[in-house]
Parts: sequence; structure tokens; C-alpha cells
Amino acid sequence: MGDKPSGMRIALVLLVGVTAASTAAVFVRLGYAAGEGLNDVGVGLALAASRLTFAGLLLAPMWYRTRYEARPAPGANWYALGAGIFLAIHFASWVPAFAFTSIAATTTIATSSPVWVALMLWLWQGEVPTRMTIAGIAIAISGAVVLAWGDAAGAGAGSNPLLGDALALAAALGFSFYFLMGQEAQRRGISTTRYVAVVYPIGAAVLLPIPFFVGPHYGELPGMVLFYGLMLALVPQLIGHTSFNWAVKWITPTIVTLVILLEPVGSTLLGVIVFSEVPGWTVLLGAIILLAGVAIAVVGRDRGQQPETAGSVLESEKEPRPSSDVGDRK
Repeated sequence: MGDKPSGMRIALVLLVGVTAASTAAVFVRLGYAAGEGLNDVGVGLALAASRLTFAGLLLAPMWYRTRYEARPAPGANWYALGAGIFLAIHFASWVPAFAFTSIAATTTIATSSPVWVALMLWLWQGEVPTRMTIAGIAIAISGAVVLAWGDAAGAGAGSNPLLGDALALAAALGFSFYFLMGQEAQRRGISTTRYVAVVYPIGAAVLLPIPFFVGPHYGELPGMVLFYGLMLALVPQLIGHTSFNWAVKWITPTIVTLVILLEPVGSTLLGVIVFSEVPGWTVLLGAIILLAGVAIAVVGRDRGQQPETAGSVLESEKEPRPSSDVGDRK
């Protein structure tokens, strides 16, 4: 894997990554502006579809690099297929959410996926969370309530804030399923390179037909809408998430996940600078509480997974550490 880079280099890459990821909200809003007068939901779905399509096309050469890889264990490809479908659901919910509520609300709620992953692992796999994780989940949910209350009271921007919040929550749940299925696919032997090259085209295939039924279809869209879809693929998707996936090779995924929690902060600041979109104090308070709860839950889960014996360390090293947990949200 080569010599470990310096801490300064890792920090710089993470800074570039979170800055690039934070631009996603700006490109989405610019895409909506380019499609002004058209069905907002249809424009949002077209942006989501074009983002995954361009990302899949740009990553197509990665197929060549994986042509000699060993065949993965049974079921791995099915989990990758499921991950691609849920990634499509994530983007089909997340991008339209911006049409109805503020950048701060959308990005913060959508970043809550670690909380839902912890709950899903508890309910389905019996992975009992630590007390710290449970406390973080409770804090995050209370923050979401405060944020939604602030949105409903008109403290946020958007034509239907509660609908936007619901879509952002659906995006977080979709990403949680995507993460769990992607993790299992990689545990069954699919490399991260092949996994990304498979999942993006699957997500694109799911989303591409939808604008033809919802409208406007692609021929009715201004060219700038597709341009912003391309920018979404280039900057937050490839630059942002490639930075996170690189960093997770050298530092714990928990640290990378905590850094990603800065994305809503960056998105909100860019929203203020570019669109003069200043969220209300109740929305900001709820967002801060929610992100604090997510951070506590992430740290608590990491502590609960610390090996206690040398034997457990050896067991934990038998499986590769998947990097999909930090890769593909925004």
C-alpha cells in the first residue's frame, strides 16, 4: 500500500474532499435555476440521473482494471445490484428535496445515515449499540424534530419544507440501505474498484427512464441542466468521494465519517454566499443538535467495535475493510 502519507497531506485531502462534496447543493440549486418554469421534481430527477450517468461513464475504464479479479463469493453481485438500486433511491429523494426546503435542512437530514445504519444493524443483525451510540441516536432524533419544527414555522427556505424534510430523510434511509448492501458485497469479495464501476451504472439505469414518465424529458431540458449534472459527477462525486475513499485507507473510517459531517456546514455557508440563503435560527439549532448526535453515535459505535484481545484483532483482519461507508452520498 506504500508509505503512509503525512498527517498534513491526509488533512489537506480531506479538506479538498469535504469542500468538493459541499458544492453538490450549489450545483443542484443552479440546475433548478437553469430549468426554471419546468416541473421541479422532473428537473431534480434529471439532475440525479445525469449525475450517476456521467459518473458511471467516467469510471467505465475501471472495468478494464478489474478484468483479472477473482470471482467473488455467491451473492456478492446481487448485493451490488441492490446497492445500486438504493443509491438511485437516495439521489431520487435527495436532489428533489432541494426544491422544497433549505440547503441546511436537506444536507443535514441526509447526512444522518450513520444513525439509521446503527438502528438497522440493531434490529436486523442484533448488533446492540453502546450506550453512547443510543444517546447519540436520541440526540440526533431530537435535533431532527427541532429542525423540522423550525422548517414548518417558516424559518427555512422552500415552498413545502416538511415535504423536503421527508424527502431528505428518505435519502438518508436509502443511503443506509446502500451502505449495508455495499458493505456486504465487498465482504463477499468484490473489490472497491469493481463495486463502484458496477453500482453507478446500475443507479443510472434505474433513474434514466423516470424523467420520460414524470417530465420534462431530456429533450425538453435546457443544456445547462445537464451541464450541472456533469458538474455534480465531476466535483462532489469524483473529487469529493475519491478523496474520502483515499483517506480511509490510512485513517479510521470513524474520523473520515466525522469529517464528512462538515459537509452540511460547508453547503450551508456556500448557500449563504451564492444564494443569500440564510436559514432561521431554529433550523440552525436543530441542525447543530442533529449533527452532534450523529457524531456521538459514530464515536460510540467505533468504541463498541474496539477489539479486546489479540485474538479478536486477528479475526478482524481476516476481512478487508470496505470503504463504501464514506463514498457516495453527495
